[in-house]
Amino acid sequence: MIPEKSIQINELNELICSNRFGSFFGVTQDVFDRVWGQLSNPQGNSVVYISMEIGADPDVFHPVLDFLNEQAFTRSSDPAIQALLDNYREGPRKIPNYSGGLGVLAGDTLKSFADTHIPVMAVSLLYKEGYFSQIVDSKVGQIDQATSWSAEKTPGLFQLQDPDNPGQPLVLTVPFFNEYDHPTEAKAHVWMKMEISEELDYFVPEFLLDYSIPESPPWVQEAGLRLYNAKSAIMKANQRRMLGSCILPLKQTLGLTPNTIHLNEQHGVAVTLHLILRQLEKTMGAGYHESMTDRDIENAAKEVAKHIVYTIHTPVKAGHDRFARSLYTGISHDTCRQILNLLASDPESPHDYNFTALAMRVNRAVNSVSRLHRDVTRQQFPEFADKIKAITNGVHHLTWISGARAEVFDSTDDLSGWRDDPGIFAQDAITENAKFHRKLQQAWDKDNKTLIDYVNTMLADHRTQMVNTWIDPPNYLSHLTGDYGLDYGVFTIGFARRFSTYKRADLIFDNLKTLANILVENNWQLNLLFAGKAHPQDEPGKSVLKLILDNQEELYRRSKGLARLVFIPGYDMKIAKMMVSGVHTWLNSPKRPLEASGTSGMKAAMNGVPNLSVMDGWWVEGYHGGKTGWKFGYEGPMNDDSLSEDPATLLYAEDSASFYQLLPRVLDLFYNQPNKYLDLAVNNLQLNVPIFNTHRMAAEYVRKYNIDLEPNTAARIAGFQKLYQSDI
Repeated sequence: MIPEKSIQINELNELICSNRFGSFFGVTQDVFDRVWGQLSNPQGNSVVYISMEIGADPDVFHPVLDFLNEQAFTRSSDPAIQALLDNYREGPRKIPNYSGGLGVLAGDTLKSFADTHIPVMAVSLLYKEGYFSQIVDSKVGQIDQATSWSAEKTPGLFQLQDPDNPGQPLVLTVPFFNEYDHPTEAKAHVWMKMEISEELDYFVPEFLLDYSIPESPPWVQEAGLRLYNAKSAIMKANQRRMLGSCILPLKQTLGLTPNTIHLNEQHGVAVTLHLILRQLEKTMGAGYHESMTDRDIENAAKEVAKHIVYTIHTPVKAGHDRFARSLYTGISHDTCRQILNLLASDPESPHDYNFTALAMRVNRAVNSVSRLHRDVTRQQFPEFADKIKAITNGVHHLTWISGARAEVFDSTDDLSGWRDDPGIFAQDAITENAKFHRKLQQAWDKDNKTLIDYVNTMLADHRTQMVNTWIDPPNYLSHLTGDYGLDYGVFTIGFARRFSTYKRADLIFDNLKTLANILVENNWQLNLLFAGKAHPQDEPGKSVLKLILDNQEELYRRSKGLARLVFIPGYDMKIAKMMVSGVHTWLNSPKRPLEASGTSGMKAAMNGVPNLSVMDGWWVEGYHGGKTGWKFGYEGPMNDDSLSEDPATLLYAEDSASFYQLLPRVLDLFYNQPNKYLDLAVNNLQLNVPIFNTHRMAAEYVRKYNIDLEPNTAARIAGFQKLYQSDI
């Protein structure tokens, strides 16, 4: 049961709101005016959050749809409102503008900003072909296919209108230099997704720029079509420029005034270049480019840095944008290159510009995404070690806690208020409540059944697909004669994330004989569910995915059918939510310390699911001495080999042996001591939900933002800040 909304809405038309840029649906006019007023306040007392990707599919968190269902709103006499209503009820639920953890984290963060009433606007790009759709063939492996989706039909997405030309889309003009070093203009339509709080009493506007319109040069249109389009280095560089260069024109056009800019990774760091140019003109006049010195640039950068907060997300070198200086010669003017020569220099690669180094140099606060990642980042960037702090990631608890678990929490008096405050879980009462334990187990069983039913239906569909198409199903079970599938209640391990070599998805299959013998000797059944995508240009990552497919038959035969390994194609947020709530443990096996955070395991913990993980990223903080799950693998000191992705340094033999030593303990506990296994689940709720949520994370960011909050909001944020201090 979903609690009643605090905002009283009696008629559907009360959810229609508008301003000079169009009409929108989802909050009252009073709420809309309040938020827009805060973002356009002359004092600039708000934040702009910039992210290359934002994952917030409305099929996993949908407060407006929940309200419509709760109030049984199905019909309206107004055709326009009826169209909106039909769209929210029946329209597509995907916005495929994210690739994985970074984008989903951005979406979760914005949801918590909305829930906690933090004045933030977000900016990203709208990719008409999104991130690729995944087809998986047992013989070929991953097949990349362009995504097709329609922004016009997606609930909660609204195209902004030109206030001076009714009925026409707003066109934003963004200045660039082209490959011939000539000034040119790109054009973009502006879409707004309203990230609405569960109570419908606040929202965060996400402005998504669509550059793939006829008014833009062809090279801009192409770069704006697909997320992380790596067809060429220049296209990759242009995509980054398109994100960072639109910020100032967008703010000016919309009349929004945020003084603080939060870079969610360095992809949008080009905004600092525009701010530095603006600052140079302010202090030196219009002819600054003719007389400016390095000292002038440094002084301007210091002023700009006062407005920048930067979150770095990865220690992996491939995650840091580097572009050849020769490339930038063709797409930027002399003044820009003079700034980059000074602020984006890379001693390790003097012929490149390093945009992570630029972001590191121009900010007032920089943070990693876990304590261990802080230490690694300080080692990688010793010049900035003193200012690198930790703000450990979180996830949006209202998005990732399953419906079955939420019903249990709603009906438990000791957890009253958990939706507003995830810190409620940090009490001893739930560890001693036998009724709560029983209901939690029942909800877990229900979620496991939902997941297994989904997998079995998929396997059956794959058998049909094998007959009707050229695709060879990616699962061995689909090739067996008869109704082969998975059983309920069998110990189920889940693994789902981007396929990259350092994440070592295939680690636990390093010795199939040892793995199978553990099961056969004890007659233990085991389900292994894997999902995730490799970037289209990441051939080594695709090879790891193919290895998962290739291990299925041998593991099945060696284990005499006790182990059933299944790959789920097309991984998205809906599948992720089923998996993190339906499995019995969440596996994470990266090479330590290359996993900066790893939010998928947090999502499992939100449902009480124990983690089975290498001591990397967030798990160093979430392990709690074994009260919430298990650890395996190398825990030694960090050195050059530790940070290397060279295949010879990935520790497969050592860490898989550690896993095989641990697995019998885990399976024995699950099958022979179920009450103790359930204790681990309750411990996760008590110890990890209050910490690894984005309400707490957002509250820690507020400390960096230097904004004045309304008294009620400030008091609430102070409460979340007390839940956990990442940087100790």
